[in-house]
Formats: sequence, structure tokens, C-alpha cells
Amino acid sequence: MKISIITVCFNAAETIKSTIDSIASQNYQNIEHIIVDGGSQDGTREIISSSDSVSKYIFEPDDGIYDAMNKGIKAASGDIVGILNADDFYANENVLSNVSAAFSDPLIDTVYGDLVYVDKENTDKIIRYWKSRCFVPGLFQRGWMPAHPTFFVRKHYFDELGYYDTAYKIQSDFELTMRFLEIYRLTSVYLPNIMIKMRIGGASNNSLRNIIKGNIESFKACKKNNLKIPFYFNLIKTASRLPQFWQRP
Repeated sequence: MKISIITVCFNAAETIKSTIDSIASQNYQNIEHIIVDGGSQDGTREIISSSDSVSKYIFEPDDGIYDAMNKGIKAASGDIVGILNADDFYANENVLSNVSAAFSDPLIDTVYGDLVYVDKENTDKIIRYWKSRCFVPGLFQRGWMPAHPTFFVRKHYFDELGYYDTAYKIQSDFELTMRFLEIYRLTSVYLPNIMIKMRIGGASNNSLRNIIKGNIESFKACKKNNLKIPFYFNLIKTASRLPQFWQRP
């Protein structure tokens, strides 16, 4: 079983090697690492090109992060696809082995787990702990979603059910996971382990403006998929994430 990992980056010279090394250090061997670079000018491209563990790379302009993810997925030859962005790295060397073991059951379509946000300079310092749970229908209406960087899916579902919707600039990951799990009811396994360490400062949470824009996009994504949600949806979505700031592993 081949696992394709897609990394999207732009001017990520400070962190891209950490991401590459994180994948290369996995004890699971059948990995394809694809990097999609939108035109970095800070030395990122040179770091990528010099790495023996990167299977494929695409250097060209894109129409945002989700367009770049789609390019990487379409270029992938693996059975399973996961996303690991340039500020993220795996929490330990067993992550992909555990993912592969979960997918050994042919009835399982998706796998996800837990994530921690860490300090950019001190990655041992946990800022936020995203503890997930087993999916049951109705969770998305309450603002829940799996931690996107931990989400793995059988590749053929992208061809059958659609890719990331590039109309959304911040919350296309919410829309896609909702579409796959809530609308099409793909089967899932929740691994109650920390899979990803994410350096703080992602696009959806790096400013009040983006938080507001993300909430608007989440609301629109529910409407697009004919998912009935309460008028106070964004309030409960925000409230559901508050415990992440004081809970710890």
C-alpha cells in the first residue's frame, strides 16, 4: 500500500527541511512525497531539489493553497493520500505505519487522529491540543471537523467525489471533509494519538479577519452541501474549539 503525502509550500525555507525529514524518518517505507511550490524565492526550491527523499516536485504558480493541493493529489500515484504542509511535521516515526494498519481493513475509507499546535521556535511547547473523536452523523452541524493535516483518504474518492473546492480560500478543508464524511458517509477510523505537530500561524487562524472569513466560508460550505445548520452555527463552532487552548495530552 503506497501512501502519497502532499506538501504545499511558498517561501518556506525555514521549515521545509523539517517537514521533508519528518516524512523521510517514518518507519513505513512505501511513501511517495510530492511537494508543490508556488514560486518560492527564498531558497525553498533549492532545498527541495537537493533532497533525495522527495519523490516528485512541482514548481509553478498556483491559485492558492487548495489549488496547489489538488495539483499534488492529481500527480499522486499512491493508494492513500494525506496532506502535510510546510510548517507541519509528524509527531513520531510511527504515524504512517499506524495509518497503513488502519487502512488494511478494505472497508475503511478515511483515517484521522489528533494534532497539537506548537510554538514556532520551541516545538516542544504545546499551544493548543486538537483532541478529535469518532465521527457520527450530525457532528459537522455542530461545527466539528477532523484535524485536516491528520486526515488520510483513499485516493480514488477524490476522482469520484471531487477535489478541494478552490472557491473557498480558507475553509475548503472543512468543506471537503464534511462532503466526504457527512454527505457521502465514507467510513472512518479515529486514531486517538497525536499524529501532527503544527507550528502556530496557519491561514485560517493567523488573524481575526481570517477567523471571521473562515466562519463565513464554513457557513457557505454547509449551505452548498444542503446541510441544515442552526443560525448560531458559527458560535457553537468557535465555542467547540475553546477547550483546545487549555486541554493538554
